[in-house]
Amino acid sequence: MPAGSPLDEHLTNLAAALAPYRRCEPQLARWGADLAHRLTGGGRLLVAGNGGSAAEAQHLTAELVGKLHDDRQPLSAIALHAETSAVTAIANDYGYADVYARQVRAHGRPGDVLLLLSTSGTSPNLLTAAHAAREAGLTTWALTGPAPNPLADACDEVLAVPSADSQVVQELHLVTSHLICEYLERELAAAGAVRVPAEPAPAGRLASGPVRTGVEVVLDGGAGQQVDA
Repeated sequence: MPAGSPLDEHLTNLAAALAPYRRCEPQLARWGADLAHRLTGGGRLLVAGNGGSAAEAQHLTAELVGKLHDDRQPLSAIALHAETSAVTAIANDYGYADVYARQVRAHGRPGDVLLLLSTSGTSPNLLTAAHAAREAGLTTWALTGPAPNPLADACDEVLAVPSADSQVVQELHLVTSHLICEYLERELAAAGAVRVPAEPAPAGRLASGPVRTGVEVVLDGGAGQQVDA
């Protein structure tokens, strides 16, 4: 590729951010395991962002309510920007800075997690949501660009991508979402919370007897959950 081309510049910036990003593995594994315990114990993940970060927030919730790899129980995760009627009503009546904070107060419960995505870490509506979550007893996590920044300071934990290129930041935020789900599903698999395909009955015969429809799954410190099997 020609040196100095948009592709060369983009890949150079991405490569520069990858080396320090590798050091995030312990945090990614911990977040994934933490969510596995919280969400199978009846907790909820709330996620919010603006623009491209909103799209990434919804990508993450889709993976959790659906699945990344193996079949498993659906997990409660809500992308707050996707509540379009609520967002527009709140913006109209209270102002755009409150579009997420008011939803956090409505849906969040102590022990839930609020994950906020921002390349700049300065979005007023995300900062307001972080403060509302702390007041309501939620755990607050942030995915941002370079730290320090106001959102990183407002949250309990932050994974900050050390790149001045907002595109690179968003790309590694997407990688982060996938890896959180990877580690979450590994934690569930270790606890037996993924579906194991049943052996088919021999040809020409119908299976008899009661059908087992679920398996009790208990993660350390969490309540038993009924998982389709």
